[in-house]
Amino acid sequence: MTISVHDVAAYITEMHTKNIDFFFRTEKLQQLLYYCQAWSLVWDKKPLFKEKIRAWPNGPVVEEIYDVYGGNCFVHRWRKGVSTRLNKTQRATIESVLTYYGTKDSQWLSDLIHKEEPWKKARMGLKPFKPSNRIITHASMMEYYNGLEK
Repeated sequence: MTISVHDVAAYITEMHTKNIDFFFRTEKLQQLLYYCQAWSLVWDKKPLFKEKIRAWPNGPVVEEIYDVYGGNCFVHRWRKGVSTRLNKTQRATIESVLTYYGTKDSQWLSDLIHKEEPWKKARMGLKPFKPSNRIITHASMMEYYNGLEK
């Protein structure tokens, strides 16, 4: 069964709010989705969700998530997705990402993402705050994060 970014967001908010925060910003949700996708590409050898991640000036954005709440509000539960659609491997990947990245604040995650090659490569040649819909490719994520594994 193909899962959507909304299914992943539902699972992240369920796990994250249960274990760490009661509410968190949609910006952090976008950052966690980015890392879930990146590490799924490395560990599971396939994308976690089909939607594209774009290199917006402030960081990675999945427009389908942005379209629901915008960029700067607080989320407790993501009601648009169904977390039970995720299989055991997908849940394990997300849980590993949350264990490492979930306790970090959004500014720390933003600073990290802005230093990493996939986001920098997608933003190459653009002024710092210039809007863009450039995609952070699976290939660039896989190449970069696979290199961190070694």
